[in-house]
Amino acid sequence: MKPITINVSEPVYKAFQQHAKKADRKAAELIREAMELYRRERIQGQSSLRDRDPASVGGVIRPIDREDDLLGENVCSTHSLLRLFPGLEYAA
Repeated sequence: MKPITINVSEPVYKAFQQHAKKADRKAAELIREAMELYRRERIQGQSSLRDRDPASVGGVIRPIDREDDLLGENVCSTHSLLRLFPGLEYAA
Protein backbone atom coordinates (compact mmCIF):
# COMPACT_ATOMS: atom_id res chain seq x y z
CA MET A 1 0.00 0.00 0.00
CA LYS A 2 1.05 3.54 -0.72
CA PRO A 3 0.93 5.87 2.29
CA ILE A 4 -0.60 9.26 1.46
CA THR A 5 -1.46 12.47 3.25
CA ILE A 6 -4.83 14.12 2.69
CA ASN A 7 -6.45 17.19 4.17
CA VAL A 8 -10.08 16.83 5.27
CA SER A 9 -12.32 19.03 7.36
CA GLU A 10 -12.47 18.37 11.09
CA PRO A 11 -16.18 17.37 11.03
CA VAL A 12 -15.62 14.83 8.24
CA TYR A 13 -12.64 13.23 9.96
CA LYS A 14 -14.43 13.22 13.30
CA ALA A 15 -17.40 11.45 11.70
CA PHE A 16 -15.07 8.79 10.26
CA GLN A 17 -13.38 8.34 13.63
CA GLN A 18 -16.70 7.98 15.46
CA HIS A 19 -18.05 5.50 12.94
CA ALA A 20 -14.80 3.53 12.98
CA LYS A 21 -14.95 3.28 16.75
CA LYS A 22 -18.55 2.00 16.64
CA ALA A 23 -17.59 -0.54 13.98
CA ASP A 24 -14.42 -1.56 15.85
CA ARG A 25 -12.29 -0.56 12.88
CA LYS A 26 -9.73 2.10 12.03
CA ALA A 27 -10.70 5.36 10.32
CA ALA A 28 -7.98 4.66 7.74
CA GLU A 29 -9.81 1.45 6.73
CA LEU A 30 -13.05 3.35 6.20
CA ILE A 31 -11.28 6.02 4.17
CA ARG A 32 -9.62 3.34 2.00
CA GLU A 33 -13.03 1.72 1.45
CA ALA A 34 -14.55 5.07 0.54
CA MET A 35 -11.75 5.73 -1.95
CA GLU A 36 -12.15 2.27 -3.48
CA LEU A 37 -15.91 2.75 -3.80
CA TYR A 38 -15.35 6.11 -5.50
CA ARG A 39 -12.82 4.52 -7.86
CA ARG A 40 -15.18 1.68 -8.79
CA GLU A 41 -18.27 3.82 -9.26
CA ARG A 42 -16.89 7.06 -10.62
CA ILE A 43 -13.57 6.28 -12.29
CA GLN A 44 -13.75 2.70 -13.53
CA GLY A 45 -17.50 2.70 -13.90
CA GLN A 46 -17.59 5.45 -16.50
CA SER A 47 -19.44 4.24 -19.54
CA SER A 48 -21.45 5.48 -22.45
CA LEU A 49 -25.15 6.17 -22.07
CA ARG A 50 -25.59 3.53 -24.77
CA ASP A 51 -24.30 0.91 -22.30
CA ARG A 52 -26.96 1.68 -19.71
CA ASP A 53 -30.38 0.09 -19.41
CA PRO A 54 -33.34 2.44 -19.69
CA ALA A 55 -34.95 3.48 -16.42
CA SER A 56 -38.58 2.71 -15.85
CA VAL A 57 -40.54 5.86 -15.20
CA GLY A 58 -43.92 4.18 -14.87
CA GLY A 59 -46.81 4.65 -17.23
CA VAL A 60 -47.92 7.44 -19.50
CA ILE A 61 -48.83 10.54 -17.50
CA ARG A 62 -50.81 12.02 -20.33
CA PRO A 63 -50.82 11.63 -24.11
CA ILE A 64 -48.44 13.89 -26.03
CA ASP A 65 -49.76 16.63 -28.27
CA ARG A 66 -48.31 19.15 -30.72
CA GLU A 67 -47.43 21.60 -27.93
CA ASP A 68 -45.19 18.96 -26.34
CA ASP A 69 -43.13 18.69 -29.52
CA LEU A 70 -40.79 21.66 -29.03
CA LEU A 71 -38.64 20.98 -32.11
CA GLY A 72 -41.50 19.93 -34.39
CA GLU A 73 -39.95 16.56 -35.14
CA ASN A 74 -41.85 13.95 -33.15
CA VAL A 75 -45.59 14.49 -33.36
CA CYS A 76 -45.68 15.54 -37.01
CA SER A 77 -45.58 11.93 -38.21
CA THR A 78 -48.09 10.29 -35.91
CA HIS A 79 -48.46 7.15 -37.99
CA SER A 80 -44.73 6.39 -37.98
CA LEU A 81 -44.47 7.12 -34.24
CA LEU A 82 -47.35 4.81 -33.41
CA ARG A 83 -45.81 2.13 -35.62
CA LEU A 84 -42.42 2.47 -33.87
CA PHE A 85 -43.89 2.72 -30.36
CA PRO A 86 -47.07 0.63 -30.18
CA GLY A 87 -47.80 1.63 -26.56
CA LEU A 88 -47.62 5.36 -27.34
CA GLU A 89 -50.82 7.35 -26.98
CA TYR A 90 -51.48 10.37 -29.17
CA ALA A 91 -54.00 13.18 -28.69
CA ALA A 92 -54.74 15.18 -31.85
